[in-house]
Amino acid sequence: MPGRRGRGEGRPRPGPRLNRSSWDGVATSIQPFHLDVRQADLDDLHARLDRVRWPDELPGVGWAYGVPLDYLRELVRYWRDGYDWRKAEARLNEWAQYTTIIDGATVHFAHLRSPEPDATPLLITHGWPGSIVEFQQVAGPLTAPRAHGGDPADAFDLVIPSIPGFGLSGPTRETGWDGKRVARAFGVLMERLGYDRYGVQGGDWGAYISRELGRIHPDRVVGVHLNLIPGAGATTEPTEDELAELAPDERERTLASWHRFQAWAKDRQGYADLQSTRPQTSPTRSRTPRSGNWPGSRRSSRSGRTRPSTATNC
Repeated sequence: MPGRRGRGEGRPRPGPRLNRSSWDGVATSIQPFHLDVRQADLDDLHARLDRVRWPDELPGVGWAYGVPLDYLRELVRYWRDGYDWRKAEARLNEWAQYTTIIDGATVHFAHLRSPEPDATPLLITHGWPGSIVEFQQVAGPLTAPRAHGGDPADAFDLVIPSIPGFGLSGPTRETGWDGKRVARAFGVLMERLGYDRYGVQGGDWGAYISRELGRIHPDRVVGVHLNLIPGAGATTEPTEDELAELAPDERERTLASWHRFQAWAKDRQGYADLQSTRPQTSPTRSRTPRSGNWPGSRRSSRSGRTRPSTATNC
């Protein structure tokens, strides 16, 4: 990561440095959080999965019309009978977690301090469909590289927030929570924790949020690492004049990018159009006993997966 700081730079003082929000002047605090889903809620979920009303399916269409019925049945069976929520819950509770109010929304986050005294603060943000669970396998090597065969100079203090409206943050109470607003809120979170300088990392929506946070606070963000570049693909057909100015390998990559976008717009963008224009439709539909799996369809189209995903989104 560029911009490595000097010894001790960017480390928080003991406990949250700020008890007053720089966002709106309202007194705020950081509260410990422990995940403990009521057994009645888990029982209700099991009962609703037992009552799924399966749709009909055209023969031989596979994934071309959406999630195949056989795949969906196996996925529901796994979530109903194979997945151990309490085990996943206990693993997540191994992390120190907190909530705080920023811009009127409850922001949930994990705060994992490195044993190394000069660890670099790093905020990492998940995407959609996802949660902070995505980072369980990398949190150890990032916070304690010495214990994983790495260089202790590469250690990080991690702040891992749930995007407002996702998982354990929220629910949001008003419209307008776009990536820039989330980035501003996360900047307040880092300030509230006492971090003056820090890095940011993200993929998918987390990439957009991380990029915007770097733009909002260039004096505080020492580096931005993205595993997706928002808006980097070709979304309009390149003209002959545009292609003529490119080297052969660049021309080939540009055309390939345009073709990928065409395939996406034709076969895979439906969920995004619905959620960006009628976001209330999806949660309303999910409250009924009929089962659907847009995230599974999207993940399968990206990975070629032919078996139900066992990833945890909470």
